[in-house]
Amino acid sequence: MLLVRQQGKASWLAGWQLSHLVLIAGFLLFVLPPMIEVARLNWTTEQGGHGPIVLATGLWLLHREYQQVRHLAVPGNRLLGFAALAILMPLYVVAGITGILELQVFFMYAALVAGAYLLVGARVLRACWFPILYLAFALPPPDQVVAVLTQPVKIAISSAAVKFLYALGYPIGSSGVMIQIAQFELLVAAACSGLNSLLTLSAICMFYVYLKNKDDKALFIGMALLVVPIAVLANFIRVLILILITYYAGEATAQGFLHDFAGILTFAAALATLMAIEAVITRRRRPRGPIAERANG
Repeated sequence: MLLVRQQGKASWLAGWQLSHLVLIAGFLLFVLPPMIEVARLNWTTEQGGHGPIVLATGLWLLHREYQQVRHLAVPGNRLLGFAALAILMPLYVVAGITGILELQVFFMYAALVAGAYLLVGARVLRACWFPILYLAFALPPPDQVVAVLTQPVKIAISSAAVKFLYALGYPIGSSGVMIQIAQFELLVAAACSGLNSLLTLSAICMFYVYLKNKDDKALFIGMALLVVPIAVLANFIRVLILILITYYAGEATAQGFLHDFAGILTFAAALATLMAIEAVITRRRRPRGPIAERANG
């Protein structure tokens, strides 16, 4: 019996070592190099500065969700999984050779999802859909996509901020890409640069909504629809703050530490607004009086 146990243990250990060596080798070869570049080139900027937060919280959420559904794990269709990898891996290599980091990490992440499908199957991936989608926001989107999504919003926010402050009596106006307040000039792109992280801000807000309301589909959908408007409102407040700092303290002050602080304030304001709305809705939906007593009883 001792011999049988030792053989079983050795066999399990050998299988464990082989599978983990393959995973570690794949991570070192295909995941680590582009992610180092993402950390160096994107996560050190204002646009991608929240990438590490998304990565850490996303991995934690993925681990938590997987632990709840791991019993559903069944290897996926090999033909479909390996066909996807056969397409994605050459594209990953081509993107790396051409130096297009955004496409390289996109193909890398898609290949990771395809590999996960081969290991655990479609049922587990469907159950973990949100952390899989959420983790994608840790990767840098193409600049063209960001420009297309944010440029109209930048123009609308800057125009609304100028009109709002003008109505309050401030000496402010705008011309093209410039905002003129008193003797100072402020570029619209600089004032609205926080919108570059609009996708990340929306993702972090959705993370909170998912954690709080994933079992309440109606509330989850309702709160999810509010994420983008709240993120835009928070950026509007950020633009107002930067313009007022420029007016009262000068352009150098507005573009220094307080510029980064305004970005942090944007995130705090968006999350606080989302939490406040969620608390009000939850309180209003809570049963009261005799109904609540019968429910509690």
